[in-house]
Amino acid sequence: MYIKLSPSILAADYGALRESVRLVERAGADYLHIDVMDGCFVPNITVGPPVVKALRASSSLIFDCHLMVAEPDKYVDAFAEAGADIITVHAEAARHLQRTLSHIRSLGKRAGAALNPATDISALRYVLDDLDMALIMTVNPGFGGQKFIPAMTKKVADLRAVLGERKVDIEVDGGITLENLGEITSAGANVIVAGSAVYRAEDPALAVRRFKGLEK
Repeated sequence: MYIKLSPSILAADYGALRESVRLVERAGADYLHIDVMDGCFVPNITVGPPVVKALRASSSLIFDCHLMVAEPDKYVDAFAEAGADIITVHAEAARHLQRTLSHIRSLGKRAGAALNPATDISALRYVLDDLDMALIMTVNPGFGGQKFIPAMTKKVADLRAVLGERKVDIEVDGGITLENLGEITSAGANVIVAGSAVYRAEDPALAVRRFKGLEK
């Protein structure tokens, strides 16, 4: 199984954001994970469509936009227009999840649904065929640098079993390190979000290459 790496700019230097993106792109990252927080669904506030648009002009990475917002339907179109390639909304926040996922696809974007740690995978049971990606939060959303919740490994494995032959990516976000990477990918995750483990490493480019298996 090919593992895709999606470094999270939540842990990047916001004073040099464009260069932070170029660094991981040159090192071989597949995606760029953009955490969008509204101060309502989660405590913090991060970036909006103007930042995505500004970065889009200088990067060819797949922009993986994770909307941790209370009313995602209000923002989907704006992020699509700004240059997002994947738009992920939370099952806990989307009032009509199937309609939201269908709308994302109608914009020519890949549709993702995210689950908080306490949310059962049954929340996705009736939208599996509307998904391009399912995001399992392996920490509680809203803050970077948290520790991985071990029970999420089984959650990933359970979701992979439910997906069956469907070509749906499973992304994991929160506390993923080189030490637990093997465990979580063996369970069935194939898109890895890494924030602190990349951007706060002594050598972020080397960290990318290690996550990708290009260097030891």
